[in-house]
Amino acid sequence: MSRVAAWGMDLGIVLPPRSTSTSMLLRLDSTKLDHALDMTAEAPVRICVCGDEGTGKSSLITSLVKGIFVTNKIQPILPQVTIPPTIGTPENVTTTTVVDTSALPQERSNLAREARKSNVILLVYSDHYSYERVALFWMPYFRSLGVNVPVILCTNKSDLAADHSEAQVIEDEMLPLMGEFKEIDSCIRTSAREHRNVNEAFFLCQKAVTHPIAPLFDSKESALKPAAIAALRRIFYLSNKDRDGYLSDKELEDFQIKCFEKPLSQEDLIHIKDTIKRAYPDSVTASGIDCCGFIHLNKMYAEKGRHETVWIILRAFQYTDNLSLQESFLHPRFDVPPFASAELSPEGYRFFVNLFLLFDKDNDGGLNDAELESLFAPTPGMPATWAESSFPSSIVRNEAGHVTLQGWLAQWSMTTFTSPKTTLEYLAYLGFESSDRSNPSTTAALKVTRPRKRRRRPGRVGRNVVLGHVLGPPGSGKSALLDAFLSRGFSSTYHPTIQPRMAVNTVELPGGKQCYLILDELGELEPALLENQAKLLDQCDVIAYTYDSSDPDSFAYIPKLRAKYPHLEELPSVFVALKADLDRTTQRAEYQPHEYTAMLNMPSPPLHVSATWGSIQEVFVHVAEAAMEPSTAFPRSEEDIEGKWMAWGIALGAVVCAGAAAVMIWRRVSGSGI
Repeated sequence: MSRVAAWGMDLGIVLPPRSTSTSMLLRLDSTKLDHALDMTAEAPVRICVCGDEGTGKSSLITSLVKGIFVTNKIQPILPQVTIPPTIGTPENVTTTTVVDTSALPQERSNLAREARKSNVILLVYSDHYSYERVALFWMPYFRSLGVNVPVILCTNKSDLAADHSEAQVIEDEMLPLMGEFKEIDSCIRTSAREHRNVNEAFFLCQKAVTHPIAPLFDSKESALKPAAIAALRRIFYLSNKDRDGYLSDKELEDFQIKCFEKPLSQEDLIHIKDTIKRAYPDSVTASGIDCCGFIHLNKMYAEKGRHETVWIILRAFQYTDNLSLQESFLHPRFDVPPFASAELSPEGYRFFVNLFLLFDKDNDGGLNDAELESLFAPTPGMPATWAESSFPSSIVRNEAGHVTLQGWLAQWSMTTFTSPKTTLEYLAYLGFESSDRSNPSTTAALKVTRPRKRRRRPGRVGRNVVLGHVLGPPGSGKSALLDAFLSRGFSSTYHPTIQPRMAVNTVELPGGKQCYLILDELGELEPALLENQAKLLDQCDVIAYTYDSSDPDSFAYIPKLRAKYPHLEELPSVFVALKADLDRTTQRAEYQPHEYTAMLNMPSPPLHVSATWGSIQEVFVHVAEAAMEPSTAFPRSEEDIEGKWMAWGIALGAVVCAGAAAVMIWRRVSGSGI
């Protein structure tokens, strides 16, 4: 049978409610099974059929397999039966193993073993004596074994109990047992002789495993459990595309297709709204249905034995049986080779731009605290890595201190660069949906750059996000440099950096191309981070060496640092003399800064700037260019210098030769004219 045509199909009570107001008593017949929903393909279901001798356990199994009642005598214990998908029970899309057992004392060890191996137990009784044994022996016995699986209670041989009405059996026998033992998931009356509800009984066993009620519904409180409510709230939130707090008719239609792959009829839509209105009149308005009404509707499904509907909704949004999001959904495989990096793809940037615009409710160009809280509602909260980078202090903000679109995209660019798994996780939480049919996962929002192994080779690197470490002695102005990078005002108060600090912003390069530059100040973790040579060379794109040009003891720190960590020479370098607004002083070092860079054959001497000058932005362009074209920021080799002089010589020779040739031609022309 195919998936149901509509989410809002008949909500009439097909299951008599318990008098104890715990869960619902499930009674299915063939007509009601026309409304059964597809079961998601799961791991194999193992059913252990238990009960007293003579209750008809083996007859039920035989009737299931053969489709008719077998009048011939059958063996006391049937061999294990495996039912492949699409055979045997309604909506069977998973392999089911049915195990017959005996209640005889000599078979007790085998009974215990099979009960422990099962996913679900079909407990059969057929008369008053075997009924009494359910509470006196069987249920306590299962508990003593430590078996914690759902139990389907089956009243067999109903053809022999013609004097007992259905309602009477439910009221007198089934409901009291369900009230006493929460393990009993549902009950059903069967007749192997008449082949009545046989398939349905095993279907209930399957459904108890593939669509369990326990994680969803608190039978004692007659309410959805908190985890189920939280999951449904998130689903409502993600389905409410315009975030107005109501599911409109269009949003309900999209929700229906996503979950059930069929359009929602107008009749079903009206029925859904009428059903909600009866319980919560204010939950249905001209704008649609609110979250309270949405959750109430799913509570009704759970109460009325239609919890498979709730499970289809949950699984469409990637929830597992324990109501957590699937690990493969949160953390899909995404490999970044050594010396490569991860960046947002155009689709990823588009998603975060749309998310920003959607939650900037006051249209002031910035996300305030309330808007950020609303945006991250379907997630566990802001990423832990954001706290480590001191978000939002790590990005550009507007005058009110709110997160701008520029800063928002920069933060996600940095997160993707430093921790792509975090970005993938939050794309899943926030409801990213890929438009790429060949790649429907969240990885469509990311891309991997080409590895850049040979930094000294001329040419640009194929990436738009680069990372630079800002190194220098304490008090050299590193923090002021990062503040200027984020267009923050200058503060003359000195605060030593203890924890690492990061800043990210866009930089416009010559020619109009933009890139995201991440600058970080390592703080007290500098020694540990610099000692990790492999990670440093893999992640870092450029080093900015800074010193205080007004402090005579400042520059000496840099040669000592490079000598201590010689692998720093493998990274592009930019030397920056800060506090140039103060009087420059001679450095107490073996070499003065310009001598040191000349000795290294660096392309240029240190840049002299001040955090108070507007020209400070040129430093960031210089650093970004060094990262994007690393060959321009390495010490020039002797071959480079010789090659340069050779090039000059060749050029000069060419000019001389051209001049001589011109003179010769002029003389010939002049001579011929005399």
